Amino acid sequence: MSDERDLDPRLEWKLRAVALPAALLLALAFNVSPLGHMLQRTFLSMIPHELGHAATGWFTGFAAVPGLWRTLVPDERSVVITLGLALGLAAVAWRGWTTDRMWLVLIAIAGGLAQFFGTTSRLGTAATAITFGGDAGALVIGTLLMLTFFAAEGSKLRAGQLRWGLLVIGAAAYVDVAMVWWRAKQDHDHIPFGEIERVGLSDPSKLLEEGWSPAQMVSRYLTVAAVCLATLLAVWAWQTWRMRQRAIMA
Repeated sequence: MSDERDLDPRLEWKLRAVALPAALLLALAFNVSPLGHMLQRTFLSMIPHELGHAATGWFTGFAAVPGLWRTLVPDERSVVITLGLALGLAAVAWRGWTTDRMWLVLIAIAGGLAQFFGTTSRLGTAATAITFGGDAGALVIGTLLMLTFFAAEGSKLRAGQLRWGLLVIGAAAYVDVAMVWWRAKQDHDHIPFGEIERVGLSDPSKLLEEGWSPAQMVSRYLTVAAVCLATLLAVWAWQTWRMRQRAIMA
């Protein structure tokens, strides 16, 4: 029995076809405006960026605490965080298995592998990963937020039009970060090197100290952006086509 049995497929497939491209174009329009870019960075992409740092910390075994403009990362790994995350991933796998949702099982397996390699890495490698995980994590988190638009009926993500709000936030976070590194591809002077007041060195400056060249930073961030965009477009095309087929048969 489908979770989408009460949807109006004739309306829903049109919303799915238009909403995602419109959100990305709107985010891009804001990004090219200096004022819009400032508002976008301050209110919509900063939190996903800090969550990216924190999530990378959790997967490498650190009890990272995200905050406004800065994520606190302890010097030592935490057994509690490591075990808690492992149990959480196991619960996701069990949920997927018992509800016949193999995509959840695959996500849990991928998360488990990431945690294994993260928690067994050297401290220096983990620190570099956490630094890289700011913008990289914002790209991933932005993509996941946009994908919530395709939540099935009955999901809490659809309550009160929540999926629309998450779509806008996700698009803003993704575009804001992706455009930084797209511009940097054309001119490395666009890379935000330097020091942030009351925070310290910016992420690119830290990566530069770790031996990453500007070209390597640009390449690696844009690779994450490309993978996220390809995944997003594939899900968008599949979900839109799937709902249109339901509309045709309705």
